[in-house]
Amino acid sequence: MNTQTKIDAGELEKLDHWIGGKSVAAAEDYLEITNPMTGAPGLLVASGGKSEVDAAVQAASAAAKGWRKMAAAERGRLMLALANKIRENSELLAEMERADTGKPMAGARAEIEGSAAYFEFYGSLVYLPTGDILDVAPDQHVFTKREPYGIVGVITPWNLPMNQAARAIAPALVAGNVTVAKPSEITSRTTIALAQMATEVGFPDGVINIVLGTGQAVGEAIVSHDRIRKVAFTGSVGVGRAIGRIAAERIIPLTLELGGKSANIVFEDADQDIAAAEAVKGFTLNAGQVCSAGTRLLVQRSIYDAFMKKVVAEAQKVKPGEGLGPIITPAQFKRVQEYFDVADKDGAECLTGGAVATVEGHENGFYIQPTVYGHVDNDMRIAQEEIFGPVLVAIPFDDEEDAIRITNDSDYGLIGTLWTRDVSRALRVADEIEVGQVFVNVWNTMSVQTPFGGHKNSGYGREKGIEAIEHYSHVKSVSIKI
Repeated sequence: MNTQTKIDAGELEKLDHWIGGKSVAAAEDYLEITNPMTGAPGLLVASGGKSEVDAAVQAASAAAKGWRKMAAAERGRLMLALANKIRENSELLAEMERADTGKPMAGARAEIEGSAAYFEFYGSLVYLPTGDILDVAPDQHVFTKREPYGIVGVITPWNLPMNQAARAIAPALVAGNVTVAKPSEITSRTTIALAQMATEVGFPDGVINIVLGTGQAVGEAIVSHDRIRKVAFTGSVGVGRAIGRIAAERIIPLTLELGGKSANIVFEDADQDIAAAEAVKGFTLNAGQVCSAGTRLLVQRSIYDAFMKKVVAEAQKVKPGEGLGPIITPAQFKRVQEYFDVADKDGAECLTGGAVATVEGHENGFYIQPTVYGHVDNDMRIAQEEIFGPVLVAIPFDDEEDAIRITNDSDYGLIGTLWTRDVSRALRVADEIEVGQVFVNVWNTMSVQTPFGGHKNSGYGREKGIEAIEHYSHVKSVSIKI
């Protein structure tokens, strides 16, 4: 596996497309990508566009029938072989992920293991896309079957690069589709490595194609291409809406996994020490750059002051550069800082953080101190808008009904976490909050088996679990006169 080669321009590494089972150099330009740990140029990435997407679609089309007709056992064998290949190269892949994102190695290793788990899980489900026999009439034999869409477009973000690619590509493949994927141009290394490893373990050329470049040039070309019949996108609400408009015009299905402003609800009977530690984990994981981050902390008023002291103490233990990586892009780094000004103008109380952090040896890196705001009103911008950084807003509530009201007073609906010893209360609240996932007395323990997706502006469709296969296939009914 060799994803980078040297070129003369400043001795930066370059990264090329992967189309039809081989590396394809940029037709014209390369994009210069900044290393978030140092603020310096770190990589040159091929800048693709419509012609590269056309080539990838052509390669995928050539592979589509053979992949769909391949025996399920053989497809499963290849999926499991790829999972093993990822694990064999896990340390190198984690280093690539760290080079692109700056995240600590522990987080990078966990992401790589999660990527392997997707291919392992879906590789074990190759026999699952089955149908039903319908009892319609004595002289009719009617059955249904699930069929692939054909070519699936996959567009993934910069926060969890390989994990997000694997999450979409694996179920698409097991359903019998072939793929044309575009990772974020900022974090492309491991997605290219994934496609290379697939070729190495025997995947037919053209089953996994990767086109590098910007969303405007490559992403739009993927969504607009008349031979791509399904698109999975993970990213911002704004881009999700734009993709939705194109897909609506083309009448093709989407899976959209968008933003979040998830509530972490702490009732007065909670184990406060555990809840405080998990609340901090919930907004500092990946430097807060995950859609599922628990960035709204709802605390029952009777324990608010004492509990917030525990939260602040836990947050101050998280050290930028050690347990907390940088903000991945310069633009996002600037955006997080702008929210500090917004919070000040709105009158939020900064309990800790609220500034950039300086990390020894990485003085120009994009680091932010873990930041906690207290006594926030839910109508403040910092409580309503996804910041995508290590920023927590704490909102007091009076009772169960108040907690439900505040939780649902959001344009997002991805995750809700409850901290209580009262099982009946947990079940009541879980029924009432408008989210796709609920956790009780633990934060975000989602596995590959657990369906994942949102309500409202957090998107629609489901990734992970058996449910994902349903979203990457459609149903055909067959009726036979006996």
